[in-house]
Amino acid sequence: MVISLKTDKSDILALLRNSRDYVSGQQLCDQFGVSRTAVWKAVNQLKEEGYRIEAVSRKGYRLLESPDVLSRSEILSRLETKWAGQRLFYLDETGSTNIDAKRYAEEGEPHGTTVVAEKQNAGRGRRGKYWESPPGSAIYMTIMLKPDFEPDKASMLTLVMALSVAQAITEATGLKAGIKWPNDVVVNKKKVCGILTELDAEMDYIRHVVIGVGINVNNAAPEEFPEEIRQTATSLRIESGTGFSRAELLRHVLERFEENYDTFVTTLDLRLLIEAYSQYLLNLNAEVNVLDPKGSYTGIARGISTTGELLVEKENGEMKTVYAGEVSVRGLYGYI
Repeated sequence: MVISLKTDKSDILALLRNSRDYVSGQQLCDQFGVSRTAVWKAVNQLKEEGYRIEAVSRKGYRLLESPDVLSRSEILSRLETKWAGQRLFYLDETGSTNIDAKRYAEEGEPHGTTVVAEKQNAGRGRRGKYWESPPGSAIYMTIMLKPDFEPDKASMLTLVMALSVAQAITEATGLKAGIKWPNDVVVNKKKVCGILTELDAEMDYIRHVVIGVGINVNNAAPEEFPEEIRQTATSLRIESGTGFSRAELLRHVLERFEENYDTFVTTLDLRLLIEAYSQYLLNLNAEVNVLDPKGSYTGIARGISTTGELLVEKENGEMKTVYAGEVSVRGLYGYI
């Protein structure tokens, strides 16, 4: 069962956004089964949140301008998924959306529940690295899943999300996004997105999976990033010279992820997604340095396997299978 928590406010906002003309108060009342007073209160709340809404006697309401906010109403008013994000929690500030999503999973929230925050105080990346999470410029979100498959399949979901984010950025901004295997999303050779997947499972079944996503959207200058990542990190605004609606980008991410996840579960591997993933794989047919604790080596990345490992052809023709985790892959001459 799909659970929707769309409020009158988000429904009204969606109708105003999709209308080219004025929408009468009576039409809003009839469509959503609410009173004129309820419509008036909802419109005033939207105005207080920064929406410019024109009200004209005998004509109704018209949306003139939307702020770049990640409020619950703003996100739900755009979202057209079946299950991804339809149960949505928005927080002005939190420690970590991954931690919040785990708690909601334990409290019985359904598959697809999504947590979005304006600011994180304890964001984390791979290998426990701190993830800088200032307010007002980025997307911090986690989607919680309760899949019906064995735990050893869950690692592939990180690649499914990486593909979804790269597709969403390309669709929503026009920028050419790419993937540095396995899951760094990159624009112009710099990282714009980090993904952290965490699993709670027994030997033979998954309690829940949470996939955290952080996307640098409207950071205005490289100086906004910590010095240690300034050379490898960027934002969509820095690379394009223009700002973007974070809620609209988030909509694209959730829609693409829902589509790709539903494809993944039909086979429980990546065979139906390899072609799409390869179109974004920046390492494809490139020279790479595999930093393996057992012994580093160089080779040519030939793509991914159906279970998400990177296939690297060594100089002697031997094909090595590289597993994500403690092994890092770098380009011979830089981050990519």
